[in-house]
Amino acid sequence: MKPVVAIVGRPNVGKSTLMNRISGRRVAIVDDMPGVTRDRLYADCEWCGKVFSLIDTGGIDDGEDDIMRSVREQAYEAVRLSDAVIFLTDVKQGVLPSDGEIAEVLRRSKKPVVLAVNKADTASRDNVYDFYKLGLGEPYLISASHGGGVGDLLDAVCAEFPAAEDIGGDALSVAVVGKPNVGKSSLVNKLIGADRNIVSDIAGTTRDAVDTPVTVCGRDYILIDTAGMRRKREIADKSIERYSVLRAIAAIKRCDVAIVVIDATEGATEQDEKIAGLVHESGKPSVIVLNKWDAVEKDAHTLDERTLELKERLAFMSYFKSIAVSAKTGLRVEKLMELVSAVHENASRRISTGLLNDIIGQAVAATEPTARKGRRPKIYYASQPSVCPPLFVFKVNDPELLHFSYERYLENSLRRAADFSGTPVRLKFVGKGEQQ
Repeated sequence: MKPVVAIVGRPNVGKSTLMNRISGRRVAIVDDMPGVTRDRLYADCEWCGKVFSLIDTGGIDDGEDDIMRSVREQAYEAVRLSDAVIFLTDVKQGVLPSDGEIAEVLRRSKKPVVLAVNKADTASRDNVYDFYKLGLGEPYLISASHGGGVGDLLDAVCAEFPAAEDIGGDALSVAVVGKPNVGKSSLVNKLIGADRNIVSDIAGTTRDAVDTPVTVCGRDYILIDTAGMRRKREIADKSIERYSVLRAIAAIKRCDVAIVVIDATEGATEQDEKIAGLVHESGKPSVIVLNKWDAVEKDAHTLDERTLELKERLAFMSYFKSIAVSAKTGLRVEKLMELVSAVHENASRRISTGLLNDIIGQAVAATEPTARKGRRPKIYYASQPSVCPPLFVFKVNDPELLHFSYERYLENSLRRAADFSGTPVRLKFVGKGEQQ
């Protein structure tokens, strides 16, 4: 397993900035507003040949509302899971009472702790000696914004790593997407068997895309819980939520499979259709999940009726696979992950060149393409250069002669010959002398 490093501290001391600095990319949302990071965020990082998982946590303060208590619990859970901890403080503000409380919790955890004092490039260092009274050893002066001192900090952190075997990179990355409050975080929590992500009735509780490793039925997954995606007109241009939506879209692009969660009590809406469209356009295999099935009044025909409604609403991705679940009760949740693995297998399927051309030859023999502009399209041969999604390249005399309806006919012929359910299939037509 990779060593795990947790970054903890009060709100707005620069934890997310440090996360982005170490990871080398914008993993966490950064804003001057305290409390922007609420859930734990994971990123794989490397320093001087040592690979580790870095966790950014929400700011720990003494707030007593439900959200802040959950944030605090999540931060301390990250400490429990970690092999080493970076305790980040702020040289401008000095040592505050809450810093002492956090330090006490860290000492009780018995985990190796490296004390980092941030913003040392913009303020006097006169009060740096105050940080020794936290009882966590020598403080490392850093600038998360500019990178100063971060190398020395990482040297100290890596020195605390236990000998560990790296985990294989065969985990399936699964993005859980949907509108706000359809039960995405609840579904992730049910899958992992713990309150990993903050769950609230308040729409927009999850702001970042949160990666969680989990094993279900012997298969390793990385579950990416994302912020709910509302309609553009409902989001202020410069709001934190806007960046969260962008992060959710990025999660779709980097995942292996997307789970699109729909509230079964509402049925598919226009916004659900748009979210599914993003998944389709990205070329990702997907599973449509009708969540809150326990709250639906139903009879023997309800599931068939809802599936038909989905087919009408999502006609552009007729290949989809769907399942009705309840994150609350656990109904069919394990079956969901079996379906996720199945659609990924379908997206990874290859057809040998010989068999592929037999399939296309039979399809053309059964129904020839219609002549256009006085010329008949001719297909010379086909090949499959890539998977995820399956891509088929057709060598033809003139791509402009092929009507889109015939392209759809060829796709359907491929789907009848091989199981590509749950995944888009891409067809590309190139003329003689053109590069694929």
